[in-house]
Amino acid sequence: MTDLAREVVATAVLGALREDLGAEGDVTSAAVIPEVQTARARIVARSGGVLAGLPLAKECFSRVNARFRPHKEDGDLLAPGDEVAVVGGALRAILAAERTALNFLGRLSGVATHAARFVEAVRGTGVVVRDTRKTTPGLRVLEKYAAELGGVTPHRVGLFDGVLIKDNHLAAAGGVAEAVRRAKAARPDLSVICEVETPAQAGEAASAGAEEVLLDNMSLEAMREAVQRVGGRARVEASGGVTLETARAVAETGVDALSSGAITHAAPWIDLALEVLEDVELPAEEG
Repeated sequence: MTDLAREVVATAVLGALREDLGAEGDVTSAAVIPEVQTARARIVARSGGVLAGLPLAKECFSRVNARFRPHKEDGDLLAPGDEVAVVGGALRAILAAERTALNFLGRLSGVATHAARFVEAVRGTGVVVRDTRKTTPGLRVLEKYAAELGGVTPHRVGLFDGVLIKDNHLAAAGGVAEAVRRAKAARPDLSVICEVETPAQAGEAASAGAEEVLLDNMSLEAMREAVQRVGGRARVEASGGVTLETARAVAETGVDALSSGAITHAAPWIDLALEVLEDVELPAEEG
């Protein structure tokens, strides 16, 4: 996940620019700013965090023929006042891409920063922190990329790359053992993860051969009992309702991993701004 495919970047940026510019473009800049006026600007952090989204920002400005030179790298720690990048070119072009570029940087840096907080919360326990599929539609790959920059272990990009038996599957199959049996028979090439709601179900899933048992919305006491019932026969992950405040206590129940949708859906944005300057050299074209 740490290398974003060119196609993913281009698709996301083109869609976002079309959304903001529409058919007529930036009508305000066209009315107020002469077409030939050039400018130099910098992107600066107004709050601290983990930087993510530079490939998206570069693509935004490249698409409007503005020059972009990063002074940081994705994954770097930001402090308020840090200069992230320098931009140069026609002022109309810079302003046309400004908000889209800052939106990508603010959102993805927020996810990376929140992910890093989860990882720090369980430091020393040996528990792996994972993200989930609770992502912004259309931005899953980008948000999972950002989470990985924050130290989270990538897990299950979509429904296509892993077997995860959930409550509705259990109901349809008639129970834990039968659902696991069907999954292992149908896809012997994939590890089977079974979500359970009780310690007894956790033991049943392990006995049926699930490689991983997912404890859904259990109390800490129930998690500890579930770990004992599994008895090392499968990996155990805690999920459902795990927050930054509860992550440490969850990790100390003996599970191997924890996951939280809050890493993506509850991540606050990092504040970044574009400032037009007069004393910054026009950056050379990169790449």
